[in-house]
Amino acid sequence: MKTLILGGIKSGKSRLAETHAANTGKRVIYIATATANDDEMHRRIKHHRESRPSHWQVVEEPLNLAMAISTHSNDDTCVLVDCLTLWLTNVLLSDSAGSVQHQSDGLLQAVKNTAGPVVMVSNETSMGIVPVGELTRQFCDVAGLLHQQLATACDNVILTVAGLPQYLKGSAGE
Repeated sequence: MKTLILGGIKSGKSRLAETHAANTGKRVIYIATATANDDEMHRRIKHHRESRPSHWQVVEEPLNLAMAISTHSNDDTCVLVDCLTLWLTNVLLSDSAGSVQHQSDGLLQAVKNTAGPVVMVSNETSMGIVPVGELTRQFCDVAGLLHQQLATACDNVILTVAGLPQYLKGSAGE
């Protein structure tokens, strides 16, 4: 079972993803992509750490997401990735990560090849006006295309609004 959970900031998408992962009944590997570059992000990361079960294994991987998914995916494990848009930001800003297209292709292949369930969280960023800056437009374009490709590869696609899951593909019973 592959699940993509989209939503805006503070929409409830991470909480929903954690519930989905826990409900698999499998060991959970939580792949965190965030980097703490300021005090506010430190607080966000701390909040996420405190809110998830302590027995979940956490892998911090800001760049090599495909490798992390491939390494930790097996029949007895649910891989939870939070979050794809932070990962995309890291890749876009990195000189050493390789091209965004190369990284995205690797991610798609890793997701398609997962042995066990995978739950991915990402921010839906392209529902407003066209951004002014070139890098921001590039980010929104890349995120939108990645979401489309992942949605095709996933069994469930959920848009979370105000804490309410809206199933775009699949159903709550899956």
